[in-house]
Amino acid sequence: MTNIDTQKNIYLFTHGRMDLQEKATNALVSKGFSKDKIIMALPSKVGNVGDYMAMLWMPPTPDHIKIQHITKVEEVKPEGMVGLWKGVSKEDIETIPLG
Repeated sequence: MTNIDTQKNIYLFTHGRMDLQEKATNALVSKGFSKDKIIMALPSKVGNVGDYMAMLWMPPTPDHIKIQHITKVEEVKPEGMVGLWKGVSKEDIETIPLG
């Protein structure tokens, strides 16, 4: 298990399941992230190398959160719902139950 720097931003992907946003936020807070570091992911703004992604998994009925470390950010032309995140490389580092 990789050491997670909970002082970094973590971008939350709910895959349209806004009803699970609070549950996911609470799970991340219990993992050590502060609420002000949890950012709702938008297709128009990506994180930086060293930040994290938290993805509700597996859509459409997620039961856990996949935490990923952003390893590379390339400029790309936005594409669909993924938007600029298409240019983000990441590695899976941990999963946590969704409450």
